Amino acid sequence: MVYKTLISVNALRHLLSTGGPVLLLDCAFELGAPDAGIAAYGKGHIPGARYAHLEEDLSSPPDGENGRHPLPARVALAAWLRAQGLRKDQQVVAYDASGGLWAARAWWLLRWMGHAPVAVLDGGLQAWQAAGLPLEKGRAAATASGDFEAGDPLVPAPLGTEQVLANIASPQAQVLDARDPARFAGGPDAIDPVSGHIPGARNRWFRDNLTSDGHFQAPETLAAAFANLLKGAPAILQCGSGVSACHNALAMAVAGLPAGQLYPGSWSAWITDPSRPVATGPA
Repeated sequence: MVYKTLISVNALRHLLSTGGPVLLLDCAFELGAPDAGIAAYGKGHIPGARYAHLEEDLSSPPDGENGRHPLPARVALAAWLRAQGLRKDQQVVAYDASGGLWAARAWWLLRWMGHAPVAVLDGGLQAWQAAGLPLEKGRAAATASGDFEAGDPLVPAPLGTEQVLANIASPQAQVLDARDPARFAGGPDAIDPVSGHIPGARNRWFRDNLTSDGHFQAPETLAAAFANLLKGAPAILQCGSGVSACHNALAMAVAGLPAGQLYPGSWSAWITDPSRPVATGPA
């Protein structure tokens, strides 16, 4: 069976126990502490998992205008994936201990690279541990290079800032902001120097996609929530830097909804030009 959105702990355990060729990506990360993720990985990860660093592997360096976590160059990401041993049509499972926040970025990127069999572990590392399954310490051993090659994207083309700006003047899509309600409304922001949101945006905090125990909400629950926000319009997905917006992209896929377009630069790119409009207040 191929998994393209979420995979349960039991399903992953079965795949691994039967010797299925699964590439596991541990995406642990912490904003403001870029070494914390790999330290957590070293203390304990799902056996065989390889570490995917948000800023070193799943992003390219920012240039001051393209946001805090720009998309990586496709050629560089393809080379990194091959170095992790990824083969054509191999199942990839990404996970973290943050409700899928960082793993969803890996999921979106793999689909952007044309790789369909990629899923996020529902419930993450906590669900794996709650099932009494073992962890492995230390770094992953060297592995043979895979034969992965980038293909046609399986997600809509990402948007640039000018395209999002044009949507304000002539609305064609509904912007959904995945940041928490306080940052969206314009409250104190320890991450970005300007608070508020893109005019016309509606707030869909990524954590609202999850149950209290860190699993994704049921597809019908997600579908109803997004339908209420979108009112039939296509979605533009953004957040602070194009990361948690991928969580909303995954939630929409789980719900069986048409895919939205990611604005990778997101709020951190938007505010680099003070002439761009900023709105405040709740959604």
